[in-house]
Amino acid sequence: MAKKKERQFVIKQIVQEEHISNQVELLEKLKERGYHTTQATLSRDLQEMGIIRTPSPEGYRYVISEEEGSQSFVKVIGMEILGIYNNENLVIIRTLTGRAKGVAIFIDQLKHPHILATVAGENAIIVVPDTTESIPKIKEDLEKLAYR
Repeated sequence: MAKKKERQFVIKQIVQEEHISNQVELLEKLKERGYHTTQATLSRDLQEMGIIRTPSPEGYRYVISEEEGSQSFVKVIGMEILGIYNNENLVIIRTLTGRAKGVAIFIDQLKHPHILATVAGENAIIVVPDTTESIPKIKEDLEKLAYR
């Protein structure tokens, strides 16, 4: 399962960073990054992630669907979270390397009533609760997000 999460994370990166017009191009880009997969698996990944092929001024390209985008984006964010932990004072979220900032921004945009702030490093986020009594609720809500 970790391989799938990693592959889908790389697919998301490629689609956001480059103009990819077909699955053959995307398969080649994945291969360049060390992910050898079949067209059928790639097709399933694209569908699961809500990535669609749409016309653009430069020709067709893959993008995250606006209709499915918010739900798919939540799935992608969930794939970037490796674990959620807490002690008596804080909640810590472990992420894929390099993804903590993006996940923290997403959490900030949730405007959770019990989260005062997030502080992101390279692969971990400190979540500052409004009170220590809120920690179980914050952790529960974040786990729902991460483990959909």
